[in-house]
Amino acid sequence: MSKHSRNNDESRLVFSTDQGRIKEDKKPKDSVPETDGVVRVRPEKKGRGGKTVTVITGLPMSGNDLKGFAKQLKKRCGGGGAVKDGAIELQGDHVDTMVAELVKQGYNAKRSGG
Repeated sequence: MSKHSRNNDESRLVFSTDQGRIKEDKKPKDSVPETDGVVRVRPEKKGRGGKTVTVITGLPMSGNDLKGFAKQLKKRCGGGGAVKDGAIELQGDHVDTMVAELVKQGYNAKRSGG
């Protein structure tokens, strides 16, 4: 047998134009995470080389909404940051500033952790 033929026992299709799309990668839609209604703001140093990062969790939004909100908060504290695993991480210790800003915007925010 040639190496391009198919055995009934060992069929390993690499490419075919007659079957169309074989596997479709479907990403789940961004859904709003369930929270207890409290937005928690905490400082975090562990695993960050001694640098303090402000972590905000419990926001009732996800995806692009969360990224846009993170952009507003980064601008407010004048620093950088990122959105990771549904949490906003801001560079620097801005816990008190972020709690005040979130309360001003109508969220039930409180300081947690250290």
